[in-house]
Amino acid sequence: MDRARAASSGRTGVGSCSTHGLVEGVKTAPPRSFPFVVYLARRVAVRRGPYRCPMCGEPLAPTGEVAPPAGAADLHESVGAAETTRAPRAMIAPSGGEASAVRVRGLVKSYAGEPAVRGIDLDIGRGEIFALLGPNGAGKTTTVEILEGYRTRDGGEVSVLGRDPGRERAHLKPQVGIVLQSTGVERYLTVAETVTMYAGFYPHPRPVDAVIDLVGLDAKRDERVIRLSGGQQRRLDVAVALVGDPDLLFLDEPTTGFDPSARHEAWDVIKNLALLGKTVLLTTHYMDEAQFLADRVAVIARGLIVAEGPPATLGHRDRARVRVRYVLPPGVSAPAGLGGPPGADGFTEVSVDDPAQALHQLTGWAIDNGFSLDGLEVTRPSLEDVYLSLTAAVDSSEPDAKLARGSQEA
Repeated sequence: MDRARAASSGRTGVGSCSTHGLVEGVKTAPPRSFPFVVYLARRVAVRRGPYRCPMCGEPLAPTGEVAPPAGAADLHESVGAAETTRAPRAMIAPSGGEASAVRVRGLVKSYAGEPAVRGIDLDIGRGEIFALLGPNGAGKTTTVEILEGYRTRDGGEVSVLGRDPGRERAHLKPQVGIVLQSTGVERYLTVAETVTMYAGFYPHPRPVDAVIDLVGLDAKRDERVIRLSGGQQRRLDVAVALVGDPDLLFLDEPTTGFDPSARHEAWDVIKNLALLGKTVLLTTHYMDEAQFLADRVAVIARGLIVAEGPPATLGHRDRARVRVRYVLPPGVSAPAGLGGPPGADGFTEVSVDDPAQALHQLTGWAIDNGFSLDGLEVTRPSLEDVYLSLTAAVDSSEPDAKLARGSQEA
């Protein structure tokens, strides 16, 4: 029983039962079970739940409220009044009141004298999905850990939700959610028990049922974690990060190792977060993931931000030369200015500034001569092409060269 503990903490179990009137409620501890964490999660759920009538088990209405007569709940439900409304969240006011969720100026970090982050600047707007791209060892993880407050910086200014994560981490913790590459969620708990347990760690959590529904696990709420698929487990990871109602979420390579179906399921969940007005900082090695999810991306290489902008225009890829590829019949040469010798795959390839004019000339030549242009492709550089070009340029330069943001975006 929790009655004695409640009384000693200044809380009482007195409430109003619709059948028995004013009674002293009880909270019956769940039977002990194995593993212990399952018992612990169920006990947390009981403690967070309402006091109940010791005679009929009905949840008690708080004192000062009149319990509805029997049958009234059906009437309320019919007019939509049975929906529970949670108390307004007591928001922690940002100290600076900036519009940016994340603001970084001149961030520097070294390990044993070897620079990992070389004075980067970064701005992430509130409600934005922002992707940080870069090869292994580029400084992504160090930068993100500094923003999360888990690693100290050597220099520079950092503001996360208006606060310094290095000095005010305690104030930021209720406002930040983190999804790591792998998590240690107890596999013998159910989905509902897991989310309920983590909700108990926050002062103003979101409703558990609403979070489970948001991540698409409503049909699996009573399923044990061990029985979930990889994509469903990733949805649960997001639910755990979201249940505290954070304003900013860090997603570290959220779909690594997923099959295509599971990846798209996870993408849908992340897109839903934007509808809630959440700010998301995403790190990933998948360019199509960044292309699909991010409002803006930044490429980091050798500890420097070398390009930043929307995925569709990063590195001015929207204005880059267009690549035209096609296969000619055997023994036929391409028209002047529109190709050369075919490559190992049999394709003739040419880059042009005016694709409309080039295609008009090429297809007109083919029609006039009765040739087919098998496998005709017209493409601009992909986000992956731009990424590889940017990181290769940094790798080939002097390690200590100072690269201005966007200097490769010519």
